[in-house]
Amino acid sequence: MPEPRPTMKDVADHLGVSRQLVSLVLRDLPGASEETRRRVRAAAEELGYHPDDSARVLRGHRSRRLGVLFTMREPFEVDLVEELFAGAAERGYALVLGPLSAARSQRTVLAELLGQRIEGLLVLAAEGGSATIDDLPGIPLVQLGGPRALETADDVRVDDTAGIDLLVEHLAGLGHRAITHVSGGDGPNARERRLAYEAAMERRGLALDVVPAAFTEDAGARAAQDLLARKRLPSAILAANDRCAAGVLGTLVRAGVRVPADVSVAGFDDSSIARLPYTQMTTVRHDPARLAGAALDAIVRRIDDPDATTVRHLEPPLLIVRASTGPALAR
Repeated sequence: MPEPRPTMKDVADHLGVSRQLVSLVLRDLPGASEETRRRVRAAAEELGYHPDDSARVLRGHRSRRLGVLFTMREPFEVDLVEELFAGAAERGYALVLGPLSAARSQRTVLAELLGQRIEGLLVLAAEGGSATIDDLPGIPLVQLGGPRALETADDVRVDDTAGIDLLVEHLAGLGHRAITHVSGGDGPNARERRLAYEAAMERRGLALDVVPAAFTEDAGARAAQDLLARKRLPSAILAANDRCAAGVLGTLVRAGVRVPADVSVAGFDDSSIARLPYTQMTTVRHDPARLAGAALDAIVRRIDDPDATTVRHLEPPLLIVRASTGPALAR
């Protein structure tokens, strides 16, 4: 009876490394040092391992599919996914959606996406640490927003610092000095936006006031209740995103506070919530079509040339002034 052919796992066990690393080297993908490549190839030759020709032929047929990891919680993500669909089709690719939820962990969703033979992954949201993403072997990654935790990924995002500075400049220009930031807590980009608020206020010699919250209407409403419990309201509130700002605005109005006559309220993202007739929110817009196009260009470039230089793209924001902000009253 002939001896079984050596497998990729045999090579990995022989070296004491992961099968994913062996696969990466034998497929000549980036991510391993030259010394590691030399050792893997030498071990494969020593053991007599040869890739299965039929499997290699099957792998050679490109899927032209791109995975998208997202949460379905933010209105702006919906706009962005819509633009990604259109942009991917223009570039000859199809999208495979991987929505995260309480019942669908990142590990589960990534396994599903890989099962669809995706050639690259667009990450709109990642669970804390994103270790399971960093461990993906040889898959080009592009991150759109969120904490800059993916060292292997190209990075495309709106310039949060510039956006917050535009909002603080707008409010300060209206005479506001007591500007409170209702933060996004642990949400994606929340830390960057809070730090940008602090820097913008300090540059103008204004006192900091941060109320912890989250990127939801409920969190904004709770933050507004905390502010209403104070002896004196701030003259302006800058929320971490439009959803949070909508919760703030609705709670203030129900409490009899006039917006913007008594308190101005601003958000961030220019989502559909900000454009509603009863919110008419001053906010910052980042163009979903431009962000989607930059992300798709980056991932297609990475697929075509794995050794291409890393992309770091910051999309400039645009201030959108609506009825929720106005001049500060003399106090």
